[in-house]
Amino acid sequence: MKNNNLTYEKSGVNIKAADNFVKFISSISKKRVNSKNFQNIGGFGSITNIPKHIKNPQLVASTDGVGTKIEIANELKIFDSIGIDLVAMCVNDLIVQGAKPLIFLDYISINKIELKKLKEIVKGIIKGCKISNCELVGGETAEMPGTYSKGKFDIAGFSVGIVDKNKIINKSKIKKNDLIIGIPSSGIHSNGFSLVRHVLKKKKIKLKNNKFLRKELIKPTKIYVKEILNLTSKKLINSCANITGGGLKDNIKRILPSGTSAKIELDKIKPNNIFKWLHKQGINDKEMLKTFNCGVGFCIITKPENLKKIKKFFSKDFQPYIIGKIINGKKDIELNGKIKW
Repeated sequence: MKNNNLTYEKSGVNIKAADNFVKFISSISKKRVNSKNFQNIGGFGSITNIPKHIKNPQLVASTDGVGTKIEIANELKIFDSIGIDLVAMCVNDLIVQGAKPLIFLDYISINKIELKKLKEIVKGIIKGCKISNCELVGGETAEMPGTYSKGKFDIAGFSVGIVDKNKIINKSKIKKNDLIIGIPSSGIHSNGFSLVRHVLKKKKIKLKNNKFLRKELIKPTKIYVKEILNLTSKKLINSCANITGGGLKDNIKRILPSGTSAKIELDKIKPNNIFKWLHKQGINDKEMLKTFNCGVGFCIITKPENLKKIKKFFSKDFQPYIIGKIINGKKDIELNGKIKW
């Protein structure tokens, strides 16, 4: 006898729940209808106009995730902030080359669709897009029973920005004696959380019992789009770097032209309280600098006379300050002194 009771839903995939989630995204996302018969959310592909005022448009693309910060969100049951993280990790890379974020797409893979959790994530993504002045134009939600255990999920982001070919920021403008300006981070951002979680496990620390860590570990990544694009429009940046995995040394090294090096004064760095706490738990200076931003989330390379002008574009909590300068050398990073933990 044939068994006619086999269904997709019985395998663990709920198409109706997925459809309801898409309707929710459509209801809260920015409405941009490109024609009478087409809207991005819910379509197969998204359509976006290229701004007409850009004479020689170049597209810049970036993709990233939030790493194991997801496990912190799961433990705390706080999911809106990691949506902001997801956008930040992508758009902060785009602006390094002077690109204005244009569109954003997300990919969410999960064991089982939990509408409350997914709605919170998307609310954060939309908030991140609003801060970045870009549009959430689509995405994908994949229900994957058997791939993820109960309650587990992952998210990835994809962003496209646009810049005039003649205004692309590159390493060619960096000169000897240019200043390296550090812009404060909001905290750990979304790098190094595997080490953070290792510390929590080793020290047998429960987040539910620690108000300081609950607040610090879920803080969203600072989005630098508005400030950096304002500076590029004023031609105040020779180059810049998003300080992510690999810390100051690896990320600044990526933008140095041949014949130059960077001299960084570690004692000028102002570490956030969370980094002071991590250092106190037994992570040495070398490992801290290799893994975390240590308080500097973004760096600008600029002429000395531009510093005063640059400061005006940042709020009180994110005031830029000098952490080093460009010197002659063989594309290396010279670290002097020690961070004052």
